[in-house]
Amino acid sequence: MTVQLNHTIVAAHDKHASARFLADILGLSVSPRYGPFVPVAIPNGVTLDYMDTNDEITPQHYAFLVSEDDFDTIFARIREAGLTYWADPFHHRPGEINRNDGGRGAYFDDPGGHRLEILTRPYGSGG
Repeated sequence: MTVQLNHTIVAAHDKHASARFLADILGLSVSPRYGPFVPVAIPNGVTLDYMDTNDEITPQHYAFLVSEDDFDTIFARIREAGLTYWADPFHHRPGEINRNDGGRGAYFDDPGGHRLEILTRPYGSGG
């Protein structure tokens, strides 16, 4: 049996702004609206489908595995946007990146309060 994650719904107070934020930071495109969703397609075939809500948003965590070169490009966009970033998911090490498993990683928040992460090595891969 082959199981693959196809999409997930991401709650937002402004689905267009949140989708545009992610796409701009990661260097992706916002896909055409599909029903109540504004999707951002990730190159591995998964889409994050942004949907508006008036309710309080419970922050979720979305991690993106990127190449070393892509990390440099994305991290430059994070810094150029003046975003606060952290080396850890608990926001205890602001203005730092981590070097977990011999790679690099950084955490930052999207406009809806979701916690985003870019990393160059999967956790546990450093031997």
